[in-house]
Amino acid sequence: MSATDNNRLVQVFAGTLWQAQLIKGLLDSNNIQCTVLDETIGAVTSPYSPTAGDAVVAVNAADELRALAVIEKEGHACK
Repeated sequence: MSATDNNRLVQVFAGTLWQAQLIKGLLDSNNIQCTVLDETIGAVTSPYSPTAGDAVVAVNAADELRALAVIEKEGHACK
């Protein structure tokens, strides 16, 4: 999945790599294309490190509201 001139990617979730993978699975199961960004940094840095970066789940801008609704329905923190 990638952004095109007509469709940009927007962040719908940020958290640990583990959380981001769960959100990705949730969105995938609801037929919402998404991608996990920064997963290498999340995997390499310790979850206990204050400098650890967040893994980000991004969707096409056209799917943002639907993705946020699915995430919220499941009780996960957004953005």
